[in-house]
Amino acid sequence: MAFDFESLTEATSGAIGALVSTTILYPLDTCKTKYQAEARSPDQQKYRNLTDVLLEAIRDRQVLSLYQGLGTKNLQSFISQFIYFYGYSFLKKLYLKKSGSKSIDTKTNLIVAAAAGACTCIITQPLDTASSRMQTSEFGKSRGLWKTLSEGTWSDAFDGLGISLLLTTNPSIQYTVFDQLKQRLLLRKKRNETGTESSPEALSAFAAFVLGAVSKSIATCLTYPLIRCKVVIQAAASDEDRKQENHSKSDKTISSVVHSIWRTEGIPGFFKGLHAQILKTVLSSALLLMIKEKIAKTTWVLMLALRRYLLITRARLKSV
Repeated sequence: MAFDFESLTEATSGAIGALVSTTILYPLDTCKTKYQAEARSPDQQKYRNLTDVLLEAIRDRQVLSLYQGLGTKNLQSFISQFIYFYGYSFLKKLYLKKSGSKSIDTKTNLIVAAAAGACTCIITQPLDTASSRMQTSEFGKSRGLWKTLSEGTWSDAFDGLGISLLLTTNPSIQYTVFDQLKQRLLLRKKRNETGTESSPEALSAFAAFVLGAVSKSIATCLTYPLIRCKVVIQAAASDEDRKQENHSKSDKTISSVVHSIWRTEGIPGFFKGLHAQILKTVLSSALLLMIKEKIAKTTWVLMLALRRYLLITRARLKSV
């Protein structure tokens, strides 16, 4: 087949894991995003904490609106994780093949992960922007994917792309830490069991969850100011903003957002919602990696069956 089979299997299991974890944690993600997107001085803030967002949805009888944009988010998560895991696995195997090494060092691993992340964010940025706008819209007033993207120019769909490219360091740090911890844990486990240095194929669900949580916590803390700025840039304009005649595209540049947060909230403003971000992203990434680890073997078997079916079908067609 034209695709690298092992990388394709890795990408498929990663994408499925992303789909499941995104769906489970979506209400929390909506509350987190709306809370982060509010860049105002403390005395003018609508949401004092994460709970205020949830209470507003309950009070306005818009609990189902906590799922607004779920379809777009799932589509974005599935595509981005598929591209990322395929690119990461493919580039990693390519490096090992070209270099003749048996393992990849941390520095090269970071570079490979960043390259895969950059390709991913460029391709999926319009979906990322659309899902953020849907989540930060007033409850009950979210629009569909096409209407959300068609509100502005084509370039508006790539709002926050610069920060997204910088944030490729986030999954780079996460998966590098996870991969290194995983290798050490599996190696230690195998040594204790058999006295050899060969590693078993997969982590237990609990171990994968813990390592995923630790690796994502580290990555999130290091890159959070960029995450906060990105959410503010991509957030949907509120009704108050739409009424203001001076509300323009220039209000959402990186420099203006940084200046606005600094002026109205100070240094703590760059870390507003950090606890919510860690809670959501740690749970999401831990679930993703746990599900990916557990379905990897099943996905491998299914992909083998599919490849065999396609090869048999092709052979039959040629013989006709």
